[in-house]
Amino acid sequence: MKPTAGERAFGYLNALLMIGLCIVTLYPFLYVLFASLSEATSFLQNRGLLLGPAGFDLSAYQAVFRNPMIIKGYENTLLYVVLGTAINLVMTAIGAYVVSRPNLYFKDAIMFFIVITMVFSGGLIPSYLLVNQLGMMNTMWALLIPGAINTFNMIIMRTSFQSVPVSLEESARMDGASDWTILFRIVIPLSMPVIAVMILWYAVGHWNSYFSALVYLRNSEKYPLQLVLRDILIANSTDSMMVGSASDDKYAIGETIKYATIIVSTLPIICLYPFLQKYFVKGVMIGAIKG
Repeated sequence: MKPTAGERAFGYLNALLMIGLCIVTLYPFLYVLFASLSEATSFLQNRGLLLGPAGFDLSAYQAVFRNPMIIKGYENTLLYVVLGTAINLVMTAIGAYVVSRPNLYFKDAIMFFIVITMVFSGGLIPSYLLVNQLGMMNTMWALLIPGAINTFNMIIMRTSFQSVPVSLEESARMDGASDWTILFRIVIPLSMPVIAVMILWYAVGHWNSYFSALVYLRNSEKYPLQLVLRDILIANSTDSMMVGSASDDKYAIGETIKYATIIVSTLPIICLYPFLQKYFVKGVMIGAIKG
C-alpha cells in the first residue's frame, strides 16, 4: 500500500527526531574525545562547540600513560573485573537455579526474603564492620565478596531458567545426572543470551566501581582505575603527570589530561558492547517475559 503524504511526513519527522537525539547523545562523548586530542592552549582559547581537535596533540595521552598509577590501576581493575564477574556469574547462577526449581520447599518465603533485600539493607556502617571482622579489609575480596549476588540479576536469571523445558531435566535425571550436571551442562548452555547480559552488567559494574575501594582499601597499590582517576579528576592531582611543562602551561595541559583520562577509562568497556550486543535484547526479554 502506498503511504499517504501524512504518513511520509510523519516518517521524515521521526527520522529527524532520532537523528537529533543521536547527535545530542553522542556529542558529549565526541567533545571529550576532541578535547583530549587538542593542543592545550588552543583548547582553552576555544569558545562554543568543539567540532574537532583544536590543534591535534597527543601530549595528554603521553602524560596519562607516563603515570605509573594509571597502569597499576588498569591491572587491578582488569583483575577485579575478570575475577569478580566470574564469582558473580557462578553465585548468581547457583542461586537462580535453586529458586527456579518447582519442587523447592518454602519457595515463596525464600523469594520474599530475597526480594526484600532490594528494598532494605544494613547500610554502610554494618557492612564496614562485617568486612572488617571477616578480615577482608584492604584486600580485593572486600570488593568482590559482599556483592557476589545482585538480587535483580538473580531474579532475571531465575526467570530465564524457568523457561527451560522440564522434560530436559527429567530426561537428564533418568540418565543419572545430578543438579550440578543439569545446571552447568543443560540449563546454562540453553540460557546463553541471559548469561551474556549478566556478563555485561556485572563487568560494567566492576569497571565503574570506585566507592567500595574508597571505603575498604588503604593501600594505593590496590586501587582500581576509577579510584585513580577520581584522584586525578576531583583532587586535581595532575601536576605529577606534567614533567617538563612550564608552570604557565600546567593548567592548560591539566585540563586536556582530565579529558584523556576519561577516554582511557571509558574506551575499553565500550569495546565490549559490540561483542555482546546480539545477546543483549534477547537476554533481557527472556528474563522479563515470564514472572
